[in-house]
Amino acid sequence: MKLEDGGRLRALVVEDEWPARNYLVELLHGTGLAEVIGAVGDIESAREAMRIESPGFGLDVVFVDVQFAGDGDEAGLDLVRSMTPGPRSPAVVLATAFERHALEAFDLGVIDYLLKPFTEERVLQCLLRVRERRASLFPPGSSPPPSGPSRIVARRKNRLVFLDAPEIWAFEAADRLTFVHTVHGTFDIDLSLSAIEASFGHAFARVHRNWLVNAAAVKELERDGNETHLFVGLGLRDEGNGVRVPVARDRAQAIREMLLANTAGLRRM
Repeated sequence: MKLEDGGRLRALVVEDEWPARNYLVELLHGTGLAEVIGAVGDIESAREAMRIESPGFGLDVVFVDVQFAGDGDEAGLDLVRSMTPGPRSPAVVLATAFERHALEAFDLGVIDYLLKPFTEERVLQCLLRVRERRASLFPPGSSPPPSGPSRIVARRKNRLVFLDAPEIWAFEAADRLTFVHTVHGTFDIDLSLSAIEASFGHAFARVHRNWLVNAAAVKELERDGNETHLFVGLGLRDEGNGVRVPVARDRAQAIREMLLANTAGLRRM
């Protein structure tokens, strides 16, 4: 199922709990009505994503939790209060475990209120509601907001290098700089990992606080005791044409399950 104007809703998910964030992303993609262009785990990353990509992001809807560890019990509501209302602003959906914020949420113009645990049917209903809102704002023949970026621009000395997502293996944050590792070499970029995750979040998986990887380019998963590494590149690690990436311990199991999804050949225990 697709939108009548030929495109899917572009969504940003703001949720600090890794399992809940991943599950909501899966449900949204599963409807066929939405493309999650970013999934971030804290309020500052959400603000940065919307600040860097606006105007012209083409963002249709933001799913926001209410409580964030370290940010306060109403950090999500504070984010919604800070958003500038307008016809080209994204719709807001609160996705939370608490019912008590519903009245204020709708006073703030929130279009829907999703209670955890999320279900496929409820998420679908929510997206249909967002689609109706979008259709009323941008009827046939009008111009919707432009879509987000499709390429990464990087630096090498005095040159700018333009990269498509399939050419990229991983992004690394180190020493207050961000690097992009690609089939063509390693380059500097001016975006933070949070901004990249917000713009290209579905294509690149956060495996470590300092690393995003192109899941389609992962060739090996290696476990050595409590340590997990990925090899991302054109071939296997022994061939040397790629980059070895650490996986955070609290994300190792989820990353393994993500990589094994839609695969065959391994006996599952």
